[in-house]
Amino acid sequence: MYDIFIKTHFSGGHHLRNYPGNCEKPHGHNWKVKVSVRVHELDELGMGIDFKVLKEKVNTVVDALDHCDLNEHPAFQDRNPSSEHIAAFLFNQLTELFTTDRYALFSVEVRETDTSGVIYYGV
Repeated sequence: MYDIFIKTHFSGGHHLRNYPGNCEKPHGHNWKVKVSVRVHELDELGMGIDFKVLKEKVNTVVDALDHCDLNEHPAFQDRNPSSEHIAAFLFNQLTELFTTDRYALFSVEVRETDTSGVIYYGV
């Protein structure tokens, strides 16, 4: 079994509604994203999934968040665009793109900073 991953990023603003502190004010992050696919069987080339394909598909979803006010994004109008909710959103969007008989989406990691983040594994 293999866990194959790529890292990417996006820049976006947000604020956390009803948060008792500074994060309730509009601010931004250079979000770092790591997407892992768990591979059960290699293909005829000895690969689980091509890094290029993985990155291209992930970026089609991540790019939709780039330079956005995340509070205005349809996915976050009824819930805070917290790191947890962003990771779950990305995971749910990517699941269909990375589910075959050989592999499936395993996790999505979202970091607000180099030292703070969350990993979502789905439900």
